[in-house]
Amino acid sequence: MPGTLGGHRRGRLYGRLDCPSALRALSRGGYARERVFFADEATARAAGYRPCAVCLPAAYARWKAAAGPAAQDPGGGPDGGPPGEAGESPLVHPGERAAYGELPAPVPHTRAELDSIVRQLVAHRPRVEAVAVGHGRAAASVAAAGAFTAAWEARGGTVLAVVDWPETAASWLRPARRLTAGAPDAWVIAAAPYGFVQLARRLRHSTDWDPARTWAFGALSDSRLPALAGPGVLHGLRGAAPDGAPWEVRGGWVTHR
Repeated sequence: MPGTLGGHRRGRLYGRLDCPSALRALSRGGYARERVFFADEATARAAGYRPCAVCLPAAYARWKAAAGPAAQDPGGGPDGGPPGEAGESPLVHPGERAAYGELPAPVPHTRAELDSIVRQLVAHRPRVEAVAVGHGRAAASVAAAGAFTAAWEARGGTVLAVVDWPETAASWLRPARRLTAGAPDAWVIAAAPYGFVQLARRLRHSTDWDPARTWAFGALSDSRLPALAGPGVLHGLRGAAPDGAPWEVRGGWVTHR
């Protein structure tokens, strides 16, 4: 029989079929691959899905209260939304960091790296015109983001926003919202791994961000990154190495070509 609720397999959430957040994501493409349907809320919850905070706020509030501390976002309020709105905390715990060791810091980008990212975006279908650029605050990341912005605008492309973030923050909700505002066609990231992992966790759980429409500079091509981020968080992320060779995250692996 026809479903009465729609869900997102990777995000493990469900909502109304006319949910504005889901409809925006569907209009941009990609979201439909993860689309599932349920006969009713009981079926959705039995499958391990939680209510959408956008279209089912009352059900979401009840779910959050029942879930207890695991569903709280300690940084939600200061970042502009009600506490708990963004779901689970994105913070990398000290034990996780110790397990994965020191990941490579950003280094100055190369011309081949920048040109490769621009070529990949130009070749992508559907066509990419408007992008949002995100970067950490290391000097190399700031320079790479600035170089891409100049190169993209020189081609006639549009940069909707340039958003930065610190390596440590309470929740990353504010930069996540700024980075996804305006429904960009794609995102370009220049950042250090640990800061970006925490931002990516927030983006994945709290916004319509799609890693498959995101390109990054070489500092994020380390094979430990998708494992640290968690299952599915970075699936589809791609970019360029310093020599210009493309790389892509597939499952828990980073594949270099």
